[in-house]
Amino acid sequence: MADMDCDPPFGSTSWASSTSSAPDASIDQAKGLEYWNSISSDVNGMLGGFPQTSRIDLVGSAAFLAKLRRGKAGKPKDKLPKLARVADCGAGIGRITKELLLPVASVVDVVEPVKKFTDALVESLRSEERAEEDQGQVGEVVNLGLQDWTPEKGAYNVIWNQWCLGHLNDAQLVAYLRRCKDGLVAPAPSSETDGLPVQGSWIVVKENLSRGGSNQDIYDDEDSSVTRSDDKFRRLFKEAGLKIVDTKLQSGFPKDLFPVRMYALRPE
Repeated sequence: MADMDCDPPFGSTSWASSTSSAPDASIDQAKGLEYWNSISSDVNGMLGGFPQTSRIDLVGSAAFLAKLRRGKAGKPKDKLPKLARVADCGAGIGRITKELLLPVASVVDVVEPVKKFTDALVESLRSEERAEEDQGQVGEVVNLGLQDWTPEKGAYNVIWNQWCLGHLNDAQLVAYLRRCKDGLVAPAPSSETDGLPVQGSWIVVKENLSRGGSNQDIYDDEDSSVTRSDDKFRRLFKEAGLKIVDTKLQSGFPKDLFPVRMYALRPE
């Protein structure tokens, strides 16, 4: 089990750097799964004791995704069409599924290895009244780690990965991103879009970044995960055959937490 099951704790910059030359080699996936199974199925548990950052996170993500979808010719007031199908990977209890993706997509598939978290998501959707008529629906609920999940070929407009890739070692992450690349809807030729907002197809990665002069990956023994540097992410994206079409630092988080960066990726 290599996937992070849900949003990880934000991790303070006081974490000690691994002495190993390859911090990702220290990842123990069984230990990571054991850790997340011990965490409460609520926002406080998902966000490692920082539930107050959830709204800031969601607003930043929504703005990033909307900008991607509008493209260069779009205007902020343009009404965007529904995305047909998206995936929330490492979905946890569905914080991102419910608050970010269901409002903009017709179908959201959920990939999450910890069943108690997806059970909580399904139960919450049953009990909550989703007032908006144009809310999407949860499609498939897949209880697998990302190292074991293969997206349906050409199925997804967006594959969203947030605070989950630290439980994949470098080789697994590259292999996973290559599969995600095959899972994207083929973009429409520019001649067919005429500058209007389109469905689009992107892999989105939103993750903590290590920082400091060493620019090294950092291993966290508590949940057996790695916090990578921006440079490492960029090298792994390139190895997977992906290019960065947009990227932005998340603003508004407490300064003693790791910086968080969003990347939008497409096949090279």
